[in-house]
Amino acid sequence: MKKITIAIDGHSSCGKSTMAKDLAKRIGYVYVDTGAMYRSVTLFALRNSLINEDGTIKTDELQQRMDDIKISFKFNPETGRPDTYLNDELVEKEIRGMEVSNNVSAISAIGFVREAMVEQQQRMGTEGGIVMDGRDIGTVVFPNAELKIFVTASAEVRAQRRYDELKGKGMEADFDEILKNVQERDYLDSHREVSPLKQAEDALLLDNSEMTIPEQNEWLYQRFEEAVK
Repeated sequence: MKKITIAIDGHSSCGKSTMAKDLAKRIGYVYVDTGAMYRSVTLFALRNSLINEDGTIKTDELQQRMDDIKISFKFNPETGRPDTYLNDELVEKEIRGMEVSNNVSAISAIGFVREAMVEQQQRMGTEGGIVMDGRDIGTVVFPNAELKIFVTASAEVRAQRRYDELKGKGMEADFDEILKNVQERDYLDSHREVSPLKQAEDALLLDNSEMTIPEQNEWLYQRFEEAVK
């Protein structure tokens, strides 16, 4: 059976990564979390004082440091999923915190950052057999993907999921702060000049506001079955 490319786009905290990881594991495909790549760049910028106190980016300095940013994924046998590494350091927990969340949309909007990440992503997917999720996978990275999904849910539902995720990891979380972050990221992601978040014309829409994780996983698997027939 031919291996296809699966592109999953959608709003922040709508469960794209969970869906994509579970599908990839089920069908034996490679999973790439592009959001983790932009979060890793954001973490690097924060650690190297490349983000000003007002949230603006020191773009000239960041551009000069892009070659110092190496992002990779390594399979974690305990979780059955890949972990994110920044310059060979495991940063899976660090990139999920609120400080990174509050700055990642600004980093993601920078043209040279997106160009560098898209180039890496396209190299990863040259052979097919890949599940990739993000904001512009079906529109920019893999416009010819055989299966495209656009996922959304209400802002309140997404904020609650993010809150529960952080609390489950033992991290500090404030629902109102998370909701504000979700709403701000929706606006920034949809209005940026470079590769704005939008549904590809041939993408299937999934609103999973009222769905359980098993329900959305089964829905996605059925779409995969249809795509490979």
